[in-house]
Amino acid sequence: MHKMLSCLRGRVRYVSTTLTPSARASETYTNPSSTPEPAVSTSPQNIAPEQRRILEAALRVDQAGELAANWIYRGQMVILGSHPKVGPLIQTMWDQEKHHLAVMDKLRIQHRVRPTILSDIAKTAGFGLGVATALMGKEAAMACTEAVETVIGEHYDDQLKDIETLSSSHPSVRILSTIIQEFRDDELEHLNTAVNHHSQRAPAHALLSTVVSCGCKMAIELCKRF
Repeated sequence: MHKMLSCLRGRVRYVSTTLTPSARASETYTNPSSTPEPAVSTSPQNIAPEQRRILEAALRVDQAGELAANWIYRGQMVILGSHPKVGPLIQTMWDQEKHHLAVMDKLRIQHRVRPTILSDIAKTAGFGLGVATALMGKEAAMACTEAVETVIGEHYDDQLKDIETLSSSHPSVRILSTIIQEFRDDELEHLNTAVNHHSQRAPAHALLSTVVSCGCKMAIELCKRF
């Protein structure tokens, strides 16, 4: 598992922006004191239709994925929110996903990308998955996080390669690439947290992981198109 995480992180090179090294790129979208810049308020106009399709599909999927993740944690909190150890852990990860969603919502609007028509399904499915795995026990809830974040980490990593193919030098493309890398690392941190809290001790761990992973991969492909 740790070898896989190191491999994922090593596959992507750092994409520099005008932000200071200590700042998180995503905070440019959520910090009220940030000064609006073209990087966060405009979208590239000089890209080919196929490249525009890549950009739109990426943002549509990412916004839907963060939406679903929020509802997974919401469902888990309904069942495990009062647990003295697991409750605060899930809340911390959920808070981070709330930040991810807020940023993706603004990115989608900035680049004028329509949301997926499957948003309501993503909410319902995410909440149901969160409740179901939490009812199976805290280890199963962590196994759900492990499976979801493995798929999302790989997806973000592959998506970075697609973003790098965009020919535009527009600053919004550079900051988008940095944000995707930032969020990927956050998701892999969640994966580490799940493993460290005994996700692999969940009943039928292999089966549960396979089912959740396949569901995530299918959702990604559907949201790209719809």
